[in-house]
Amino acid sequence: MLMHSQTGRRWIVPAIVVAVSVLSGLVPAMAAAATSPDATEQAYVLENGVTAPIYDYATAIRESVWVQVPYLDCDGAPLQVVADIVRPRELDGVANVPVIMVASPYYLCIGRGNESEFKQYDASGNPTKFPLFYDNYFVPRGYGFVAVDMAGTARSTGCSDQGAASDILSVRAVVDWLNGRAAAIDRDGNPVQAGWSNGTVGMIGKSYDGTLANGVAATGVPGLKTIVPIGAISSWYDYDRYQNLPFSYDYPSYLSEFIAAHRTEPVDCSASLDKMAAEDGDETGAYTDFWAVRDYREGSTADASLVNASVFVVHGLQDDNVKTTNFARWWKALGNHGVERKLWLTRVGHVDPFDSDRPLWVQTLHRWFDHQLLGVENGIDKEPAVRVEIAPKRWVQARDWPVREHEARLAPLADGRLVLGPGSKKDLSWVNNPTQTEATAVTAGDNPNRLLFITGLLTRALRITGAPQIELEVTHSAPTGQVGVELVDYGDAERVLSEGEGVFTTDTQSCWGASIASDDACYFDVLRRTGRTPLQVLSRGWARLDKPGTHCLTIDMTPNDIVVPVGHQLGLVVVGASAEWVVTIDAAPTTYSLHLRRSLLRLPIVGPVADFRAGANQVPTKAMLAPGTIANPHTVTRIPD
Repeated sequence: MLMHSQTGRRWIVPAIVVAVSVLSGLVPAMAAAATSPDATEQAYVLENGVTAPIYDYATAIRESVWVQVPYLDCDGAPLQVVADIVRPRELDGVANVPVIMVASPYYLCIGRGNESEFKQYDASGNPTKFPLFYDNYFVPRGYGFVAVDMAGTARSTGCSDQGAASDILSVRAVVDWLNGRAAAIDRDGNPVQAGWSNGTVGMIGKSYDGTLANGVAATGVPGLKTIVPIGAISSWYDYDRYQNLPFSYDYPSYLSEFIAAHRTEPVDCSASLDKMAAEDGDETGAYTDFWAVRDYREGSTADASLVNASVFVVHGLQDDNVKTTNFARWWKALGNHGVERKLWLTRVGHVDPFDSDRPLWVQTLHRWFDHQLLGVENGIDKEPAVRVEIAPKRWVQARDWPVREHEARLAPLADGRLVLGPGSKKDLSWVNNPTQTEATAVTAGDNPNRLLFITGLLTRALRITGAPQIELEVTHSAPTGQVGVELVDYGDAERVLSEGEGVFTTDTQSCWGASIASDDACYFDVLRRTGRTPLQVLSRGWARLDKPGTHCLTIDMTPNDIVVPVGHQLGLVVVGASAEWVVTIDAAPTTYSLHLRRSLLRLPIVGPVADFRAGANQVPTKAMLAPGTIANPHTVTRIPD
């Protein structure tokens, strides 16, 4: 069993004989304290400041339980949620252990991780393979690992409901069971208690999995000590909508039906799906009670004010699936309620840091769980809370986010320029074109279907940190109108490309934990996909205009944290329909007018206020765009995976 020491100091080759010899002097103390809250403190050994892999993964206990959920499924029967467990055999009946938990709808649907790993079972139904590296790495270090099938998926009963009660309560019930507050049975129907658990739980997961962690934490469930949401949703409204414009129609029912594929016992969830389709409010895009129960920041059933767990947020700044609005507003809400927080922001898309930054990520996560779940004083809580990749492989640290020292106000003027100072009294017009691509809208050339405003050349590098905000006064004559805006960095630079979420998989592997024949700990390495491009869209935003006439509106654009190099130009693009991103509400060639006097772009920056000088226009033509320069459009088939 070859374990890589993340300190880089040496290789550790533990074996069961090592574990026995290390533990021989501890067994009496652990046995006496097995029911004590402090029992776990004596069930691990530190090496180089972190827990050492002293337990045998090959002989670990692997079992499944069906947790009974006090919530009725679509048939009016109690839900049964499957929790697959792997834990150190050496500690069974000797000491209670903390739990790392990943709840997911995808274990038998699309799989987990970059290599789409599925749960696997032997002929008797016992789990033999757990996706991802968490079990391989942490079980030898004295943790239990629990993989939960969310209600309505895999081997669990019931119907999923895209982030509402069925999803969240089904997962919360497993935390309750691990703390002795819920019942469970084995496959023969016999009661099973989690007497091996000390009730201390940490949840982790990417996308939907991390979303479940957010939702469960927002119920305030006791025993959940920390969560690590990666590319996760904090409000399903912000995942499905942008200021009353849906990204696609009928998405909640579509997604809930999609994730039910390959479940072991098909269930008729048509009534639940029809109810979601009827109540999702596609017709108006408005935030209603339907979305309030799926909002973990300030929702009607879950709320950031209830979070008792610490939260380690991880998000890709180029994530066009779970857009950055989800992490930024969650981070702010947690801070408003005094929650202990940590934040990693990477320059890639919808990617797990295990793939984009593997060695440092595993080391950091190891220290985080040791501190949060075992109480190891390793100093991670005293380090800067925020780590941001502001350019490819250029990282900075901070105490909080966004790091805002100044706010440059840039007003679009009649000559097509963005400058510091007051706005123009002129009006400018464009003609809506629902077939126009973003690549056409942001590139050079005479184009009656957009407005383009650009600055002069930057005299110094400019760091944008946070969410740009634009105030617009727009007039239109359509029954229902729509506006889209893009903030663009014009200038040649080495960038992380959007193609493949900014990464690619190599043909080499690295191993992170103990391996057995049915469950190895080796994964293909992943690298950033970089290249020189003439532009990059830094931020986007959209809004619905519900009736003809003049509208004064504010669009909070997607947050970012990035450095725009010296000599580049900033551009602001204004369009009508954005078919690659949001549904088309106005499909007609409607004329829109922008009243410049009352239109203003607020740009959050770090450092001195932006300064520009005149220079040649650097806006590239469409023919100059390389693959991945502009993110690929999303359709109804997108899923938070």
